[in-house]
Amino acid sequence: MNRVVLKPCEKDKFELVESYGYECGFGRVDIPSGYKTNGANIPRILWSFYPPNSPEYLSAVVIHDYLCDKAYQNDKNYEDFILADNIFFIALKELGVDRFKSALFYLSCKTYHYLKYKLLRRK
Repeated sequence: MNRVVLKPCEKDKFELVESYGYECGFGRVDIPSGYKTNGANIPRILWSFYPPNSPEYLSAVVIHDYLCDKAYQNDKNYEDFILADNIFFIALKELGVDRFKSALFYLSCKTYHYLKYKLLRRK
């Protein structure tokens, strides 16, 4: 799996220098150059254990952020968030991120999306 190439562009933001493509069993994701991300949304108290812009998992984070942004624009479609989470998990494994960390990140994202876009939208 290729790695993303980013440059700092704003406070706590990074910009994709060149377009990035990723292919998995769910299809192909093409992210245009110029896409901006803040890295992983990890609570600051955990940054010493899981830094938000660690090269270990940053490529998977950029893919996930891009897919979540698309899902958000698509009327916050819950199924699109689930797809983003599943692709994120696959990308983490392809990058060689250890099982515990991959599962932790995946389940954290999946739980967040369930609570925000499925459970709370019913009300």
